[in-house]
Amino acid sequence: MLLLSACSESAKKTETTTSTKEETMASTADAIDPTQHPAPSVSEKPSNTAAKLKPTAAPDTAYAQDVALFLGGLQPSQHSNLSTLAATPAWQAFAKDQDKSWDKYRASHTTRMTQWANTELDSVHANSPTIFYPFSGPDFLNVFTMFPTSQTYVLIGLEPVGSIPARASLENPKLLPAVKTSLWSVLNFSFFRTNDMAVDLKSVELDGALPLMMLFAARTGNQITTIRPVQLDAVGQLQDAPKDTTQALDPKAIPGVEMKLRGPDGQPKTVYYFSADLSDWKLTTKSAPLEFVRHLGPLTTYVKSATYLMHKSYFNKVRRTVLRRSRYILQDDSGIAMKYFQKGAWQFNYYGTYRRPINLFAKQYQPELTAAYHDTVNKPKPLPFGTGYNWRQTDSNLLLAKRLVPLAD
Repeated sequence: MLLLSACSESAKKTETTTSTKEETMASTADAIDPTQHPAPSVSEKPSNTAAKLKPTAAPDTAYAQDVALFLGGLQPSQHSNLSTLAATPAWQAFAKDQDKSWDKYRASHTTRMTQWANTELDSVHANSPTIFYPFSGPDFLNVFTMFPTSQTYVLIGLEPVGSIPARASLENPKLLPAVKTSLWSVLNFSFFRTNDMAVDLKSVELDGALPLMMLFAARTGNQITTIRPVQLDAVGQLQDAPKDTTQALDPKAIPGVEMKLRGPDGQPKTVYYFSADLSDWKLTTKSAPLEFVRHLGPLTTYVKSATYLMHKSYFNKVRRTVLRRSRYILQDDSGIAMKYFQKGAWQFNYYGTYRRPINLFAKQYQPELTAAYHDTVNKPKPLPFGTGYNWRQTDSNLLLAKRLVPLAD
């Protein structure tokens, strides 16, 4: 069975130094789909060779925006060299199908999420210039929908960074079915299927998170103004990625990408994605991701479908950073376990329904949450949309934690 995760992480296995097999981000990237609905398949099976983390070339911004539109089933600009591809019957059918899928998603998710966030997160929006989204994969879609007014978004997942697809990749007849398959679960159930997406996209040379982030930017009304390959050095300083791809990369560098956008309201936004393992074992030798996050100022942290990793003792470093540096935390029950929140330091608002995790994560059941959701004095508020592993609206939950004490250094 396949594991459902918000992050479409690569399926490589990460070694640990413990005597028993502990989970890293990579080791939780395989397992189930509780919906039991098979995704549409792509006819050709790709090789199992892992995608190489190579820096992307300096992109042409107009081309990048047109690629984002093309992948999203939206018409590229009038003078784009992709116009001929967008005129083909295959793309026209793809665009029509995508419009239907996105219309359905807007009705069941985006519109409801936006209305809910405008009411319940109004004060959060006013104090959330920077959003941290650990274990995100390429999921710019949900974080932007929840926090559309923020200026900076930092996403971290195991999926390779990737690059802007070349025209040759866009001409591949298997591309559009692969994109459709990759988006199937997120548009129907609000989460990514981990391995399936990576495999489908790699088969048509979409080599990481960036192409889907571009697609989501276009479909949420953002315009790409700049894409810059970057990396974090050993101490978490942001740098341009090396242009010479023949040289060996710094083993402690963390590959990433910076995508600058003009939002639907005309305001500038910056989105970072870094390919990194956030387990304690990996952060011991590669601490750059958390060093970068610690210096961003006060955070609002968003956690969704995170395979309950921050319930574990060996994801202490990232959990500690989130708890020490966040003014607000918005998460489903797969985020930080309630036992780790310091008593008296946080105010909690509960939304939706909490019964228990799906069977795969049954051991992560939290009696504290059950008690909170049955509080007759401070009753949970409704949640008008589905999210997370318990994807049905009637089964989903969110927790908003507001910090009551000063941020820790």
